[in-house]
Amino acid sequence: MDEQITNVENSQHLDDETLFVVSQTFKALSDPTRIRILNLLCADEHSVNDIAEILDLGQSTVSHQLRFLKNLRLVKFRREGTTLYYSKDDDHIMSLLKQAIEHAAHN
Repeated sequence: MDEQITNVENSQHLDDETLFVVSQTFKALSDPTRIRILNLLCADEHSVNDIAEILDLGQSTVSHQLRFLKNLRLVKFRREGTTLYYSKDDDHIMSLLKQAIEHAAHN
């Protein structure tokens, strides 16, 4: 019980940086295109071209969304020649995304 009280007390004292990061994370997860991209990257890394083809999106759309996700450190990339391969960079957020998808599937 004391642990629950401590957790509640701590959650009421969020600093501005934490609030900003949390709100940006939920902003990232509020966009259907970004959810589709993150869901795809949960399983494996993909190039921008692969993501665009698999999800039937334009390359510029995919690049724009990946830049947004990379700035939040939700995805990372590696370069192989001239090709960038993107993969997940935050297992906590991927777990949250999977839980949200599972929750939606139950309704």
